[in-house]
Amino acid sequence: MTYVMSDIHGMYGNFQKMLETIGFSDSDTLYILGDLVDRGKEGIKLLLDVMKRPNVICLIGNHDWTMASLLGNRRRIIERIGKEQTLEIFKMWFSDGGETTYKSFMAQDAETQRSVLDFVNQMSFIKELTVNGNKFLMAHTVPEYDPDIPLKDRPAEDFIQGEPDYEIEYLPGTTIITGHTPTGLIDPAYHGRIWKGNRHIAIDCGAVFGGSLGCLRLDDLQEFYV
Repeated sequence: MTYVMSDIHGMYGNFQKMLETIGFSDSDTLYILGDLVDRGKEGIKLLLDVMKRPNVICLIGNHDWTMASLLGNRRRIIERIGKEQTLEIFKMWFSDGGETTYKSFMAQDAETQRSVLDFVNQMSFIKELTVNGNKFLMAHTVPEYDPDIPLKDRPAEDFIQGEPDYEIEYLPGTTIITGHTPTGLIDPAYHGRIWKGNRHIAIDCGAVFGGSLGCLRLDDLQEFYV
């Protein structure tokens, strides 16, 4: 079976409960559409877990990208803009949930730190997949619709910071699955639940904001919640 979830945000206990709920096994595949870290307390623990699982494939989200960019380039950032401005950048990240990630990362030994950064830096921005004859395009998010620019030609940052046009079908015959935007912001009636429409499926159910951790099985589009 093939499963998808997103925006776990360091909620490691919920992640483990979800694996139990879906009966996740070595013969299954799980895609996580970014934002494994920040806000919750156990983002690094979550990364260390999925790093050991060959059947878990992670795409990068804006929080993962920010973590790797700042923690992997601290010295170069200080050399370029100075300690004071670097501190302000880190404060901005901390205010967006990065402080717990930073503390947990810095508690690791140097080898583990390098492994975590290498793992995040090799994450893809986008994944196309066909399951039971159904075509899916998965990313943390996608940009606003532009009929003159194919998705494949959009810059990588559009797939971590963009805001989808949920009212528009982007790719005839292909369903786009994204996280990033909590479903309650798309439609308040879907707070804590997966949203579907116009060949979009939004699976960030706002777990870290009091919603649910959602998971979608692509084989039959069954939904699971913790």
